[in-house]
Amino acid sequence: MFDWLANPNRFKRITNKLEPFLIVISIILIASGLYFGLFDSPKDYQQGDAVRIMYVHVPSAWLASFLFLSLAVSCIFYLAWKHPFADIISNTIAPIGAVFSVLTLVTGSLWGKPMWGTWWVWDARLTSMLVLFFFYLGYIILSNAFERKIDGSKSASVLALIGLINLPIIKFSVDWWHTLHQPSSILKFDGPSIDEQMLLPLILMFFGFSIFSLYLIIVNVKTKLIQKKCEALILKSNLKEFL
Repeated sequence: MFDWLANPNRFKRITNKLEPFLIVISIILIASGLYFGLFDSPKDYQQGDAVRIMYVHVPSAWLASFLFLSLAVSCIFYLAWKHPFADIISNTIAPIGAVFSVLTLVTGSLWGKPMWGTWWVWDARLTSMLVLFFFYLGYIILSNAFERKIDGSKSASVLALIGLINLPIIKFSVDWWHTLHQPSSILKFDGPSIDEQMLLPLILMFFGFSIFSLYLIIVNVKTKLIQKKCEALILKSNLKEFL
């Protein structure tokens, strides 16, 4: 299935049809999520209107973790089968995931200031999310740090697999340690304990962000494929001139 989709021409044909739908659906979901989050959902009895920051913060955190998991899976494909398409996917996911991890940290600080009285604490959840950003950053730096692209891709892929250890720490940090960060109220074994009016915009924003990320990944992968094709043509032309 991966080999079938990894064919550049086939990938372009399929994604050309998907792109318009993805961007429209993502805009509708994000706009709906913002509307319900800002204007329809109730204030929190303790946090007041400050709680509305979570409609960006929480979906960003979920997506940052999910994208890193996707990055690691793509790296497994690359390390196991040396497939260049998997490397392109990984290189495309990493900066998008890094942006969402930064968005998580920034919105978390904005939320933490009125609630905790400080922009930052070395809380287990916050610290593990910062570590996730460093893993993203490390992947990006390593993949471009070597003269031979293959060396950078291998090193960065190994780092991404090591970074998988951090994902359960992010998820269960509020359960394993005493932290300022509130406990999980949505992704729980016994079901969500959050009001449905608050849960709806969170879900809408998560899927809106996810579909928009998929759109960005597709556009960037197609751009990288075009760049590689141009590089191959230039190399072929130079080789002919040399011969």
